Amino acid sequence: MDKTKESKLDLVAVLRTAERLGFSEGVDNHFSCLNPNSENTFLINPHRIHWAEVCVSDIVEIDFDGQVLGNSTPPEATAFFIHSRIHKRCPDAFCVLHTHMRYATALSMLENTRVEPAVQGALKFYGQIAYHDEFGGLALDGTEGDRLAEALGEKRILFLANHGVIIVGKSVAHAFNDLYYLEQVCRAQITALSSGKNLKMIPHDIAQNTFEQMQNDRDDQATYHFAAMKRILDREKPEYKK
Repeated sequence: MDKTKESKLDLVAVLRTAERLGFSEGVDNHFSCLNPNSENTFLINPHRIHWAEVCVSDIVEIDFDGQVLGNSTPPEATAFFIHSRIHKRCPDAFCVLHTHMRYATALSMLENTRVEPAVQGALKFYGQIAYHDEFGGLALDGTEGDRLAEALGEKRILFLANHGVIIVGKSVAHAFNDLYYLEQVCRAQITALSSGKNLKMIPHDIAQNTFEQMQNDRDDQATYHFAAMKRILDREKPEYKK
């Protein structure tokens, strides 16, 4: 399969799967990936199409100056400014996922709150999360996209204060895997905090060692997990490939 078509297929698969998991919000939020056949364009979901309905033929190809290739409608302005800057400036940002998913967004609303090393799953992200602690309004120009890219740096995840999260990955499968497990970790932390008791933290040396152990299986986990999600879509919603 042509690499651009394959990337469009993966992007639609992760959009559809994220919606099935309850990670979407109306017709908002945006996922993108670089075009593997071009150094100057990336692929992104179209403006105001629900993730449950998006198909491969809907995906927009756009260059880093904002010029859309083909007859597609330009993506949402905030989507362009956020994703174009992060793709250009951040290492391993082949895929960029931005959501307002429930538990991660709830965590972004709490003052001075971080994803804590209090559950094994959180150690998958130990040292890999950055925080943009000041809400700056809508990203309607390149400067806000640049600030987000700078805040993310070389990390895999960026929490946006009072807003949501951005996840980047060296492949769509890696980004999706982090998206899924991050929400599980945030759900666990929010649930534990609702008890009113203190979190029981995992010591730094154990947390760091466990993070390093998890990296040995990271590629396989991401690949098998995403492949399973695509098989489910193939059986239940095959029209996504149109």
